[in-house]
Amino acid sequence: MAPDTPSDTDDTGDTHAPAGVPVAASEGDPIAEARRQWVAHGWADAADGMAMVTSLVRAQQLLMERIDAALRPHDLTFARYEVLQVLSFSSAGRMPMTRLGSLLQVHPASVTNAVDRLERQGLVERERGAEDRRVVLAVLRDAGRAAASAATADLNEVFRSPGVAPEDVADLTTLLTRLRRGSGDAVD
Repeated sequence: MAPDTPSDTDDTGDTHAPAGVPVAASEGDPIAEARRQWVAHGWADAADGMAMVTSLVRAQQLLMERIDAALRPHDLTFARYEVLQVLSFSSAGRMPMTRLGSLLQVHPASVTNAVDRLERQGLVERERGAEDRRVVLAVLRDAGRAAASAATADLNEVFRSPGVAPEDVADLTTLLTRLRRGSGDAVD
């Protein structure tokens, strides 16, 4: 699970796919054209990998647009939503900030920023650990639990229809799990 990231934009505000390929090409698939250019420039051994990585990044952009649209009415980003949801899944509705970062697979500063914003929104609060005062806990408030529940109802519409056929979802997830494992993620 990733922190908030801005889109790649140029001076005109146009969003671009990786490798400088415009998102809204007038004709054809810009990633297929980029692959063709890779081959033409002598990088045939990397062309398929470039196309796969660029396609994956573009797919992530497309999904994030849908996720952002679902969460915007709740005044949440995906990173803040994930914090709320992880806390709501915990039995006590609280956990150390370090554990939260580990579960979300993000840098501690990203957790701090997300919790800061959620705290300002009145959805979480911080407490010191009872046994070890050095430990800082993120604690889900009732308003945070309600916000997570409402946002989940809207976000589940994206999850139910992620843009590929239902019979392909498990296969794609398996392939992505292999990619994550190959990149060092701890996966079962």
